[in-house]
Amino acid sequence: MFKRIIPRLDIKGPNLVKGIHLEGLRVLGKPEQFAKYYYEQGADELMFIDCVASLYERNSLMDIIRKTAKEIFIPLTVGGGIRTLEDIKNILRAGADKVSLNTAAIRNPELIREASNRFGSSTVVVTIEAIQHADGLYYAYIDNGREETGKEVVAWAKECEQLGAGELLITSVDKEGTGSGANIDLINKLTAGLTIPVIAHGGIGNKEHVAEVFSTTSVSAVALASILHYDAVANIHYEKADYSLEGNTSFLKQGASSGRFSPFRISDIKAHLVQQHIDCRVD
Repeated sequence: MFKRIIPRLDIKGPNLVKGIHLEGLRVLGKPEQFAKYYYEQGADELMFIDCVASLYERNSLMDIIRKTAKEIFIPLTVGGGIRTLEDIKNILRAGADKVSLNTAAIRNPELIREASNRFGSSTVVVTIEAIQHADGLYYAYIDNGREETGKEVVAWAKECEQLGAGELLITSVDKEGTGSGANIDLINKLTAGLTIPVIAHGGIGNKEHVAEVFSTTSVSAVALASILHYDAVANIHYEKADYSLEGNTSFLKQGASSGRFSPFRISDIKAHLVQQHIDCRVD
């Protein structure tokens, strides 16, 4: 089965944002432009996450999803602030193919079972935001890595599968946004014994890191942000727009330098994977 490359777009208000450890969010641009750029580059799927939705008890992605679904014909996963079956129905009707649950799933695990039974397990992705504690174990967090839940991630992952989740997204909060490489230890511990697909997210800073994840773990996909966004920032022709409504715009005003990352296009990453004999879809 082909390994998937999934750009992850974190949204705050009308803007695409990016931080480190899910914090310090800075504005990169308009998500619709990035989505189109990634689609043209060969993304296998796209993921939109309203990264403050649960904190403010809202989801503001409906208009973005409707616009995107009209122009982009690959699977779309949408998360953030999804609390009820009605929320899921509305997001799927807007054009999403899957929904991502985290906070609501932690607070009401039966929502996973109910959503799977009503909409099909293939539409239900459970996100696990993991932070390692002093005891060496990883624990699940909610509200964009702000609130501890007390749930150990391996046990929680198995429970999610038993409840009917069709896929898991594991985010290493410790690694997220650092570009220092994926948390291979976390990924392997979480995937052991699972039969559903797992998406790895957090820490990938170059194409070698992508190949390492696929060659040393059993994940079926990686969700990428910074490594792709900084290439897109340099290549997207920005429309005149107000970027100040949500987030810190100093990054754009200062010239949008990527710093610690080696930006790559999706096509470059997939070419490297092919060279490493890792199967992926190449147009």
